[in-house]
Amino acid sequence: MIQRFRSARILPAVWAVALVLLSGGALAQTPVKAGFNVFSANQDIEIGRQSAAQAERQLPVLRDPSITGYVDRIGRRLAAVAPGPKFPYTFKVINASDINAFALPGGPVYVTRGIVDAVRNEGELAGVMGHEISHVALRHGTNQVSKAYLAKAGIGLLGGILGGGGTATGSIMQAVGGFGLNALLLRFSRTAESQADIMGTQIMARAGYDPMAMASMLSMLREKQGRDPGRVAQFFSDHPSPANREARVRQEAQGIGAVRPSPPIGGLESVQAQLRGMPRAGTMAQISRTAAQGGGSPSAGPAAGAGDVVRIERPSTRYRTFRQRNDFFQIQYPDNWRAAEPSSGYGVTLLPPGGAVRASNGQEVLVYGVVVNHYEPFEGSIGGIFSNRRGPVSGNTSLEQATNDLVNQIRETNPHLSVVPNSTRRQTIDQGRALSVVLGGRSPVTGADERVTVFTRDLPDGHVLYALFVAPAQDYSALSQTFQAMVSSLRVNDRAAHSEPAS
Repeated sequence: MIQRFRSARILPAVWAVALVLLSGGALAQTPVKAGFNVFSANQDIEIGRQSAAQAERQLPVLRDPSITGYVDRIGRRLAAVAPGPKFPYTFKVINASDINAFALPGGPVYVTRGIVDAVRNEGELAGVMGHEISHVALRHGTNQVSKAYLAKAGIGLLGGILGGGGTATGSIMQAVGGFGLNALLLRFSRTAESQADIMGTQIMARAGYDPMAMASMLSMLREKQGRDPGRVAQFFSDHPSPANREARVRQEAQGIGAVRPSPPIGGLESVQAQLRGMPRAGTMAQISRTAAQGGGSPSAGPAAGAGDVVRIERPSTRYRTFRQRNDFFQIQYPDNWRAAEPSSGYGVTLLPPGGAVRASNGQEVLVYGVVVNHYEPFEGSIGGIFSNRRGPVSGNTSLEQATNDLVNQIRETNPHLSVVPNSTRRQTIDQGRALSVVLGGRSPVTGADERVTVFTRDLPDGHVLYALFVAPAQDYSALSQTFQAMVSSLRVNDRAAHSEPAS
């Protein structure tokens, strides 16, 4: 599974909120500030509405008024004291057994049935929701889209498929790349996760909840990860843990000091009993497979086990040719696969039917397929798009640095992946210098080991053309002949346009 690079998921930012007065005293809170954004708050709302409409066509939203009403009342209490724009927050429950939560720009917040059932008290549920509200308030999703848009890094190709429409907002989103948008909106760096933890703790205190419940919630999730890793794997993939996460939250809560408590909404035990009396919820992997087959979302069924991955038709031995619209590159691919090319940008995703599945956050995740695109190294990298750029360097070092930078971007937003030792190889692609490196890890969506081979090919301006070959590890050998044929077929026009001019 490839998700949120910056294809998205991505650079640290610095944040700050005004100190808050509770119980008549100034509280020692860590400043948190929203980052750079090319979108307006109203555009956040527009993007969130589009994304939510798409997600809810695919995900089973619970309609029970007692369950959704309880979650909504907690959310509204928290949102009323959230800093930043006054977004029209909404709160819904997804009928999935996974333990997870996610938020979209402009206000839509979703929690899974699994996490509502797993929390031990209302404060822990408020901690989950306060964290997600903080992502919205800090505008993390569109902040990442903004940086990817300006960096023109070209790795926004994996993740959710979201149509940009014909609006000005849509034109910016399309420039990032159709396959990467939900990835940008839904997956964040460890820095962003730490910021959401801190602000979420502050929001809890303002709303009258014990801020220590945020740390308690994180402890609960860690315990669940040890006992039932399959149910929480996607949470830790979508919410990569900063160092000393619980200790940092406890430090923040202690700095806030005494909080004037508000009466609990009440009714968690009743809600959990009601959930346990309902038909068993399916996993998000099951829901995704059912949707791909044209069926409805399952409400019951056995949990997906490790290695329970989507199966695809054998790749055809007949090939067709994809030619990039600017004549930047061409590549052959099996004629029973499809080419998904965004309306702008320089890349393409080639995948078989069923090659993408839906994760528990509603995001489309590539399980089988190939991505080809342009990458400008050190623009929008982990140091930030406004850091001192090291620029193209001649010789082999340039390609190695560019490849390392790309791999760092991938791993920052897909923390389950790691570099396979001794897997780096020198290659030649269309008479140009190239490198390959293999990444591997257990997919939080399928539960199976997956393999991603990254190819990079030098361009005269210090940029690279890259190709990512993605498949479950158990099927990679069977696909290796197809993948090798595709690599060998790559033809690159070094003189063609492959990035926008700097402004």
